[in-house]
Amino acid sequence: MLDNNSSHQLSYSPVQRRITVWYAALIFVSLVFVVRLFYLQVIRHDYYAKAALSGQLKEYELEPERGLIMAHAGEDTLPIVLNEIKYTLFADPKFITEPEKVAGELQGIIGGDKSFYESQMRQDSRYAILAKKLNDDQKQKIEALKEKGIGLREQPYRTYPQGGLAAQVLGFVNDEGVGSYGIEEALHEELKGKPGQLKAITDAAGVPLVSNDDNIIKPAEKGKKVLMTLDVSIQKQLEDILKTGLENAKSTSGSALIMDPNTGAIKAMANFPSYNPAEFFKVEDAGLFTNAAVSAPLEVGSIMKVLTTAAALNQGVVNRNTSYYDPSRFSIDGYDITNIEEDGGAGTRSVADILQLSLNTGATWLLMQMGGGEINDKARQAWYDYMKNHYRLGQRTGIEQGYEADGLIPDPKEGFGLNLQYANTSFGQGMSATITQMAAALSSVVNGGIYYQPRLVESLIDSNGQTQEMSPKVLNDKVVTPEVSQTMVELMEYVVEKNHRTYGLSSLRPGYAIGGKTGTAEISKPEGGYYEDRFNGTFMGFVGGDKPQYVIAVRVNEPKIPGYAGSKAAGPIFSNLATMLIDNVGVTPKTGN
Repeated sequence: MLDNNSSHQLSYSPVQRRITVWYAALIFVSLVFVVRLFYLQVIRHDYYAKAALSGQLKEYELEPERGLIMAHAGEDTLPIVLNEIKYTLFADPKFITEPEKVAGELQGIIGGDKSFYESQMRQDSRYAILAKKLNDDQKQKIEALKEKGIGLREQPYRTYPQGGLAAQVLGFVNDEGVGSYGIEEALHEELKGKPGQLKAITDAAGVPLVSNDDNIIKPAEKGKKVLMTLDVSIQKQLEDILKTGLENAKSTSGSALIMDPNTGAIKAMANFPSYNPAEFFKVEDAGLFTNAAVSAPLEVGSIMKVLTTAAALNQGVVNRNTSYYDPSRFSIDGYDITNIEEDGGAGTRSVADILQLSLNTGATWLLMQMGGGEINDKARQAWYDYMKNHYRLGQRTGIEQGYEADGLIPDPKEGFGLNLQYANTSFGQGMSATITQMAAALSSVVNGGIYYQPRLVESLIDSNGQTQEMSPKVLNDKVVTPEVSQTMVELMEYVVEKNHRTYGLSSLRPGYAIGGKTGTAEISKPEGGYYEDRFNGTFMGFVGGDKPQYVIAVRVNEPKIPGYAGSKAAGPIFSNLATMLIDNVGVTPKTGN
């Protein structure tokens, strides 16, 4: 019989077992802490060091430098729009404990509204703009305050070394950095550049430190530099001549331009009144911002007769030597079309007479010839094709300007009194166009028949110095034949030869070709019909030697002097511009002169 004590086994009491479990748990937890500490301090050291620094970092967009705008100065080029560094004042409200006190200090330096500054500093925001366009002196005084949470950053702003020269052609950059009007708007994407990334580091107290190269995450890319086709000297003279001419005509507004008919390049373009783009924020009438030469269509009046004549010649329905009986009055759709009193009455007339005497009935007769002897669907369709597809009226030219207008060419098939309406368009009423559109159309008529797109940009230069040439762009190379083009040049010279004294040109210039045509357009009433005592004056023509070298277009709004607005108000401006180009710019004279 076995003894029970001989098979004795060890055993733990419940207390001992609990102690063992707790001891093991303690060892395990200790190991976890050790491993975690190793992970944080060794393996993840760099990550957490950066995370700690990130509390003192604020990420901003680094403003790119906007591209400069250049223009020609004879054989050289010079800047007409530059950038000037000024400063934007901002606050981090988190670190400002006495906003009223700080607002008062800032007002003492930069003026302005103390309550506005204070309200901005009480915002639930980490970046509140207090003021813009501060100068160096103001910057230094603000920095001397050493106020927590107040900082400044550089900001480029446009400056204009030529003052208000070509203001409406240039446009301006608004306070949000967006190009507005003119070329600043049309080429905003090219000019603005590409923003970079900046980390504005603050100290522990939240005082923003001055940015440096170490704070740049990605550098900004400068905008493209623009070289315009404008010539500064021609532009200045055109602006002076336009202003003086409008004053003499007792007109409050007008426009003029000078175009190279052989490339489409605009050499000068101006409107009056104008403004200073450096102080655009002071302008109360936003209408001053628009470039009326491209954005304000008008019923152009008798300058349209040049295009009507060219279209009839090019269709072969008349030739230079064609004559006809002009009754001095046509009745169309129950309305009479008549001429000015000085037309000499009914009689046999030539194609040259239509332009030289500015016969409304003559332009109407030309339209009739397009229809086989009457104004009908064929005539309307033919004339519409020339207006729309040859001369490209009723559509934007694509010139590099904000707010370019289309103008209006009536539908040849739909509408009331179509025959009368189209008769009116033959002498520049019942349709509308800008003087830029008319200058481009005339250029195509006198340069051999090539329509070049009007342009203000010669080249773009990127931040690496690579140049993109903007070559002349041909939109139609068969506007009229070269033979018709030469005929039109001679006919327009004949007009000036017969009427130059009326335009204020005391004598012709031997060795130079000067041709042109006046326009006096009735101003339409909003409710329909025309005012009997309100007119706009227009003139378009050319100057050159063996071929036209410059095309000039002029618009004078409601002159208040006796005589016809085209010849007495717009004519002298054209004459003075033509003389200026010959005397001061160097028009190439005819061969042998």
